[in-house]
Amino acid sequence: MTDPLGSPIEASEVAEPNRLIDHTHLAPCAMPDEIDRLCDEALEHDFAAVCVSPVWVARAHLRLEGSSTAVATVIGFPHGADLSATKATAARLAQEQGASELDMVMSLGRFAAGDQAAVQDEIAAVVAEREPGHLVKVILETAYWDLESVERACRLAMDAGADFVKTSTGFGPGGATIEAVSSMRRVVGDRLGVKASGGIRDFETLVEMVQAGATRIGTSSGLAIMKEFSA
Repeated sequence: MTDPLGSPIEASEVAEPNRLIDHTHLAPCAMPDEIDRLCDEALEHDFAAVCVSPVWVARAHLRLEGSSTAVATVIGFPHGADLSATKATAARLAQEQGASELDMVMSLGRFAAGDQAAVQDEIAAVVAEREPGHLVKVILETAYWDLESVERACRLAMDAGADFVKTSTGFGPGGATIEAVSSMRRVVGDRLGVKASGGIRDFETLVEMVQAGATRIGTSSGLAIMKEFSA
């Protein structure tokens, strides 16, 4: 359905929604047994990835080793306020623990202040730590911005060498919207993947996001989506 960077697909081709889903559990008080269950669910449904906090990467990697489900983790989560060097170090350590996909929050404060060079530089610092075959997804937290700003952030991510742009952390003021995803796809074309995340809880919404240009879906409702799809 997609190449590793998530080339666009037609909504009519959503025959395997499981391969679009990053099965996600980023709750602050996530417990070990919950991470194990998340991974087992991902194995059962052959999800594209699980997305867990850095502290659980090694556990998820051990549980998923040898499968087609990747381990994704978050960097600078959820506010993007870490130092660039901290984000770069976190990216390196996460990969050493077994993560192959890095969902980094860009520096929201610096972006709001108009310091585009600093934002691009910190994305590039994380990209520089990316191991071959791994992915860097840049979380824009689109609910904070107008569409012009979303498009500007996409260009920064693209120029910095990222693989994906992503809408939301799920901890901001809003989640993915059709308008934001469409704008992101319009800017990145087929050069980057687009991950829609935040508020996607059913198959209909997944399809709408795919129609808008999403090639990955971040959701904690993967099981409900698959149940609806299979009904």
